[in-house]
Amino acid sequence: MLYTEETVKANIRNREGKRVFYLGKGDTLTPGARDWMRKEKIEILPGEQAKFREYRLLNGANMQEKPEYMTHLHGNVLVDKTHPRIRFRGAMDALEAEILLCGLAVPENREALGEILSLSREILRCEVLEEPLGEKPLCGMTAAELREKSHFPQKYYDQPHFMPDFGDGGKLLRLNRLRTRIRETEILAVAAFLSPEGKLVREDIPKALNRMSSMVYLLMIQMKKEG
Repeated sequence: MLYTEETVKANIRNREGKRVFYLGKGDTLTPGARDWMRKEKIEILPGEQAKFREYRLLNGANMQEKPEYMTHLHGNVLVDKTHPRIRFRGAMDALEAEILLCGLAVPENREALGEILSLSREILRCEVLEEPLGEKPLCGMTAAELREKSHFPQKYYDQPHFMPDFGDGGKLLRLNRLRTRIRETEILAVAAFLSPEGKLVREDIPKALNRMSSMVYLLMIQMKKEG
């Protein structure tokens, strides 16, 4: 397999607190992918080292083999596939699929949806690697601007808030479904990172998903305005 910079980013792993990339026999890297890993100081390891000799559970127990009903939380730590963070990862996978389908259904918004897709992939990458999610503009707007414009669309787009209806057409309704999928994923993110004491241990991921749903709502507002 030939790994590009994009596919390398999707396959970075966390081992003992460090980012690593496992390169299998016969696999190669593009010059751009290799340069990116050198810049990011990501170690390249042989693919055969990807299998751990021993796995750990959250209760401190050890296992020699990984059961089918369990998966990696991070490194060699295993959890049940019903763990809140694994549920969240599944939701992010489904959300990415929804964004891709929405990009096909609403091609005029594909550029904006492409940025939303990139953000969704970055969210998942940072969650798996347990890295902070940097805050960057989304479709040219900061988090504060997205919040302001999505709360007051009449002021900025001369289009008030509205409830989607049958007459709005398939494209707008497809955007609306994407918005609801993002909201569902945000709820799962809160559940995944809520401590037993009720404290949100990661605020960056739910916040990013909130920004994402606001952006999709603005796409709906603009489509409604254009009729």
